[in-house]
Amino acid sequence: MQATVLLTPVMLTLALLASCSSPPKPPSVDESGKRPVNSAVTVELQVCKHELQNTRLLATEATRLADSTATTLASISARQQALLSLQAADGTPPQAKLAQGNTIYTVRFAYGSSRVDIPADAAQLLVAEAKSAPLVILRGRTDGQTDTLAESRIARDRANAVRDYLVTAGVDAARIRATHQPTGDPVADNGSSSGQALNRRVEIEIYRVAPVALTANR
Repeated sequence: MQATVLLTPVMLTLALLASCSSPPKPPSVDESGKRPVNSAVTVELQVCKHELQNTRLLATEATRLADSTATTLASISARQQALLSLQAADGTPPQAKLAQGNTIYTVRFAYGSSRVDIPADAAQLLVAEAKSAPLVILRGRTDGQTDTLAESRIARDRANAVRDYLVTAGVDAARIRATHQPTGDPVADNGSSSGQALNRRVEIEIYRVAPVALTANR
């Protein structure tokens, strides 16, 4: 009877050890609700979304640029129409002025001289056109080989001499712009005496229509 009581705890211990001999199984995870972040389909979907967003932004920018361009063109057209209306006051149709284009007269000078000598018939036509022009630009030139102070001075003096000639003849001084370029831009071979004679000049550009000042900003 006493042996039966002693064996019972031993048997219980052996039963417990037998039950703990195999490790417990890890918990299972339900993969059905897991988001496939790195899957090929998801990556392609994200790329498509970004491309669609970029396309929308480009379309919006293109629309804005088109509206801005249309506004700028309308402003330019309005300015040109206003100028043509003002410049038609002398009785010449604006279309005729545009068709004629600008006129360039050339005044030649002797070596080292800034004396203006224009034949009477050419002077009469020059002055008549300059009086009715909204803008007259003078460009003094020399036959110099290098850009020196002496060449720059004589080019400036020639342009100023032509300006004084036109103002004395009745051309509005406010419409005249005088500039000079001592060297470069020859019209003939500057290595010969005949070519140098042609390069010593003042170019008189008579504008039929005043230029419109615009900015390059969008």
